[in-house]
Formats: sequence, structure tokens, C-alpha cells
Amino acid sequence: MKLVFVLMLAAGLTGCAGFGQVQPWEKGNLAKPEMTFNDSGVFNRYDDHIYTSRESSSGGAGVGGGGCGCN
Repeated sequence: MKLVFVLMLAAGLTGCAGFGQVQPWEKGNLAKPEMTFNDSGVFNRYDDHIYTSRESSSGGAGVGGGGCGCN
């Protein structure tokens, strides 16, 4: 039983090693809006709700900078 588990684990790990690197012409597919987690307004609304509940504050999520003018 232990040998079967080790063989299956080894086969699974070596199967992931064969993917290689992402070629430059394939990176455009990864940059599409469909590939992001924040592609819908519903997800953003829930994400903002979780953030404000955790931080006990709201707002300030869209503005960067620390007051020095170097946004």
C-alpha cells in the first residue's frame, strides 16, 4: 500500500514538471480580463465587504500615496 502511494505521488510530481515555461506569445492569454479573480462586480463588492469588516474602516481603497505628492 505504501509503495503504491509513493509511486502515485512520484508520477503526479513528474507530470507537473513537463509543462515548461510560458512563451512570450502566450502571455497575452494570461493577461486577459477573464483570467483575473476580480472580473465581476459581485466579487469586488464581497471583497470590499470582507476588507472593511476586517479593518473596521471603509474607503481609501482606490487612492495611493502618503501625502508627499508621489502617488
